[in-house]
Amino acid sequence: MAYNVQDLKQFDKAYVWHPFTQMKNYIAEEPLIIERGEGSYLYDIDGNQYLDGYASLWVNVHGHNDPELNAAIEQQIKKISHSTLLGSANVPSILLAKKLAEITPGHLTKVFYSDTGAAAVEIALKIAYQYWKNIDPKKYANKNTFISLKEAYHGDTVGAVSVGGMDLYHRIFRPLLFDRLEIPSPYVYRMEEYGDPDNIVDYCLKKLETLLEERHQEIAGLIIEPLVQGAAGIITHPNGFLKRAAELCKKYRILLICDEVAVGFGRTGTLFACEQESVEPNILCLGKAITGGYLPLAATITSENIYSAFLGHPDENKTFYHGHTYTGNQLVCSAALKNIELIERRHLVEDIQRKTPIISRALHKLRALPIVGDIRQKGLMIGLSTKSY
Repeated sequence: MAYNVQDLKQFDKAYVWHPFTQMKNYIAEEPLIIERGEGSYLYDIDGNQYLDGYASLWVNVHGHNDPELNAAIEQQIKKISHSTLLGSANVPSILLAKKLAEITPGHLTKVFYSDTGAAAVEIALKIAYQYWKNIDPKKYANKNTFISLKEAYHGDTVGAVSVGGMDLYHRIFRPLLFDRLEIPSPYVYRMEEYGDPDNIVDYCLKKLETLLEERHQEIAGLIIEPLVQGAAGIITHPNGFLKRAAELCKKYRILLICDEVAVGFGRTGTLFACEQESVEPNILCLGKAITGGYLPLAATITSENIYSAFLGHPDENKTFYHGHTYTGNQLVCSAALKNIELIERRHLVEDIQRKTPIISRALHKLRALPIVGDIRQKGLMIGLSTKSY
C-alpha cells in the first residue's frame, strides 16, 4: 500500500519514539524524513537535498548507495541471510574475523561479534570481569571495578552507562548502575590552571597511578576512548597520555579496554587511534563505521591469552555465556568485509591524512572570531569551544 507524504509525517509522530529526542518538541515541528541517499547527500520525502554532515552518526564511510557495497550484500542475500553462530559457523564471519585480526594492533586475534558499540563495550566489561574470575576466583575475588574518564561515553546499555561519565545522559539511571572509579580527562582548554599540556597530562596520570597504587586489587580494567572523547565534545588528549596510561595498566596488572567505536576505521588519521601511540589494548571495541554505514555490526576483539582463560571442561563454568540472535550475521559481515576492502583499495586513510592539514589551515581562520576559544582536531574529528561556558 502506498502512502503520501502527509501520511508518513503523521505516522512518524504517532508511532515512532526517536532516540535522544524530546518528543514533545519533535511532534510540534515538521519532521525530516529521509527517503534515499546518494554519495554524501540525503534526500527527504519532499525532494530536498542535504549534505550528510555527520555521516549518519559517524558511520558512513564511502557515501550512500555505493555500488560495490550494494553488490556485496546482494550477492550474500542470494546465498543465505542468517544462520546462528551459537555452536556453528558461517563463511563471512570467519573471513571477517581473520581480517580484523590482521589489521588491528598487536596480537588481538579473537573476535566476538555483536550489533552495536554499546554491546561491544558491554561484552568487553563482562570478558574483563570474568577473565580474573576464571584465572583464580579466590585471589581475584575483589577485582570487580572499572576506571573510566571524566565525561566518558561508552554507550547506553546499563553496563556501558555504568562506566560513562556524562551526567546529563546518565544521572537518571544511577540507582541501576554498578560503581566506577573516575579519573580526570586531560581537557587542556578547561584545565589551564594546571599548566601546559605536559603538566596537565602529568596531573591526570598521577591521579590514575595513585588510584591504581591504592586499589589495583579491586580494579578489573581501565576503559578509555583513545585520543578523542567523542560525545564529550571531541576532547582530544595530548600526545603521550594514552601511551603512559597503558604503561600504568601493565605495571599494576589491570586490563586496558580501548573503545574505538567512534574513532576507529581511519577517523583520527590512522586505521585505529591507538596505533598512533603504539598501544596494544587487552580488549578492543569496534562498531559504527565497521560496515561503512550499511548495517549494524560491532566487534569485541581480544588476545589469545585472555581467550584461553575461558577454555575448560563444561563443569568448570569458564564458558562465556553471552550472545545475540544475530551475532556474526552473514549479511552484516559481508558488508564489513567489503567495507574494509574498499578502505584499503581506495586508500581512505592516506586520503584522510592528506585532507587533515588542509582542514586544519581552514580551521585556523576561525580563531579570529571573538566567540571561538578553542579548536581541537585529530584527523577528521574536530571540536570547537566558545570562550564562555
